[in-house]
Amino acid sequence: METVSEIHVEAARIQQEIKDHLGLRSSDLVFEYGSSDGKVKLDLITINPRHNQAFLFHSVTGTDKLDALRKMLDYVQNYKEKENSYTIQWVVRGQRELHTSYFRASNIMDALQKLYYGRDMNTITVFSVVLNPVS
Repeated sequence: METVSEIHVEAARIQQEIKDHLGLRSSDLVFEYGSSDGKVKLDLITINPRHNQAFLFHSVTGTDKLDALRKMLDYVQNYKEKENSYTIQWVVRGQRELHTSYFRASNIMDALQKLYYGRDMNTITVFSVVLNPVS
């Protein structure tokens, strides 16, 4: 049985490994934990420093925090081989600047859900969603 301290140390180590693998600064990545049906849900959120918008990178559910983190690490290490790449062009309502964001998702709807994560759909206007060619 792991102690609380060991669990925290292991969680911090896995979170750092995820950040390192993605090549993101700590300030550009948020680990958001919740619970659902007795399980731990982990949403990994990225923050684009250029336009200060947050987007869902991926969600996993685990038996506990460490299980969810291990599943997220596995996803981060393998997602490029498993999911399609999408380019979404969008603008914030009331602004003129067109933004371009890139998402990995299994389909267009999943890519749009990642874009709209945590926000009212009426706050962003989407101009295009493109499935990028496989390189």
